[in-house]
Parts: sequence; C-alpha cells; structure tokens
Amino acid sequence: MSLFFVLGIIFVLLIAAIALYLFTARRYQSSDSVANSYDQWTEDGILEFYWGEHIHLGHYGSPPQGKDFLTAKSDFVHEMVRWGGLDKFSPGTTVLDVGCGIGGSSRILAQDYGFAVTGITISPQQVLRAEQLTPKELDVRFQVDDAMAMSFPDASFDVVWSIEAGPHMPDKAIFAKELIRVLKPGGVLVVADWNQRDARQKPLNFWERPVMRQLLDQWSHPEFASIERFAELLAETGFVEGEVITADWTEPTLPSWLDSIWQGVARPKGLVRFGLPGLLKSLREVPTLLLMRLAFGTGLCRFGMFRAVRNNKETVHELRAVHAKAIGHK
Repeated sequence: MSLFFVLGIIFVLLIAAIALYLFTARRYQSSDSVANSYDQWTEDGILEFYWGEHIHLGHYGSPPQGKDFLTAKSDFVHEMVRWGGLDKFSPGTTVLDVGCGIGGSSRILAQDYGFAVTGITISPQQVLRAEQLTPKELDVRFQVDDAMAMSFPDASFDVVWSIEAGPHMPDKAIFAKELIRVLKPGGVLVVADWNQRDARQKPLNFWERPVMRQLLDQWSHPEFASIERFAELLAETGFVEGEVITADWTEPTLPSWLDSIWQGVARPKGLVRFGLPGLLKSLREVPTLLLMRLAFGTGLCRFGMFRAVRNNKETVHELRAVHAKAIGHK
C-alpha cells in the first residue's frame, strides 16, 4: 500500500469528518431546540462524567495556575459569590439560579451559604437529574421554566444568579428585563456569560465571522452579546440603581477549554463506560472546544461578569408590561 494511497484515505476521512461536523450542527431554532440539546447531553451522561455537576467554566486564578478541572469549577462559584458581594448576604436569602443545569451551583449556594435556591432550566431532563443529585435537606428546588418568560411574579427574589445562559437567549433585551423583573427592590443580579467582542467598535474580520458562526451553530446559540451591550440593556430597563458593574474574566477561565479536552485523555474510564458511541460523541465536541479556545484567546470572545442592583422605583405596571411582552414573545 503506497504512502499516497494512505494519505488519500486520511484526506477523504478528514473531509468526511468535517462535512459531518458541519451538517449535524445543533443550530438554534427555538427554545425547544435548546431544551432538546440539553436533554440529550443529560440523558447520555457524557457531559456530566467529564464536566462534573458544574456545566460551566472553571476559575484558575489571575494569573491562571494549575488546578484540578472539577475543583476549578466549584471555585468559580465561590469567586462569583465574592465578586457579587453575595457572601455578605444572610442565610435564608432567596436566590433564583437562571439556567441552573443539573444544579451544581445551586447546591453550593444552598450548602455553603445557606441560601434558599430555586433553579430553573429549559430542559426537563436537567431538572430530573438535578433533583436526583440534590440532598433532601438542602433548601433547593428545581423546575422547568423559560428565562425569556419566567413564571414568577414581579419582585420574587433577593438575588438573581445566572452562569453562561445568555448565549441561548434570542432577544437579549427581553432576557435582561426578565432578570430584573423578578428581582426585589434592593436585590442583586449577578451574571457570568460568554460574550463576543463589541463589533460596534471593531467589526468581525474575514476569519472571525465563520468561527463565530460555528460557535453559535454547534451549541444552539442564537447570538452572543458583547459585555458593553448587555450592560447597556440592563441599564436601559430603567430598573437598575446606579451603574451596572462589569468585569472581564477571560484570563482566569481560559484554561478550561483545553483542560476539558484533556479530561478525555486523563480519564480513560469514560471509554469503557460509554463505549465507541460515547467516544465518537466526545470527539465531535473537540473542534468546537478548540474554536472556543481560539475565540477567547484572541479576543473575539470575552468572559463577562455583570452586577446590578434593582432600584426602589415603583414600576409595577411597567414590569407587568415587560412580562406580558415576554409571554407574547414565547
């Protein structure tokens, strides 16, 4: 068998793999497409096996230091609590975890800080798994709900918390208003999210546009907001006291992308547990993880942090109008 023949086979297989990757993308179509994607990821158990109970990035310090992958994820929650000033809140504080996944962050908030947590996700399978993983003694409950049109009354929670849910929201203005709507006057909103560079200041170039297209299409994202724009949308609700505080946590979270790929090598038990189908599913995510690392490493994407305080303005009628619009959008 000649070298050229072998190289030809490799080339054909590579082209076939690329075509399969592109044509089996999980493009955003509606909230149902997001729910279906997370239902599938939860049911097969692969994401939980490698990423643990926290389906979000880890915090590796600034400058980043070597750290266990799963430890970095739990550390992220504590860093976010401190950054948001939530460590000063008393036990019993009511918290809404928007986009709670399988409840990893919700459990830490309840276990370590004594908060009364309600976690919501669009995925029924995530709610089921979150309930299975949560000890009965914790003050945590989970339910299926749409962050674009939440079922809670106005001013329901002391704290609204959200990690990496924003990219799944098709209308960032409605998302911002819903987050503020369910927050009590004087309550605190703390959000961590994947964001795009502000294209108003520096438009995407010839290679950034196709990369961003894949980051959206592969994981059911309609679009990423920039840090600057989402802060503006929160302020534009008219319900925020003072300024929206932002921070860029790209540096301390950046190692997560390559570390997540390394888990497949460092934990070969996954191959035994999930077999060849699991291996193929895992390998399919590698290109997107590499593209994420490229995007966040070059400045195309940034990891944004947001903190806002709900004002005491009497806006009951306005809030009801916001919620009615959200319900209509849904």
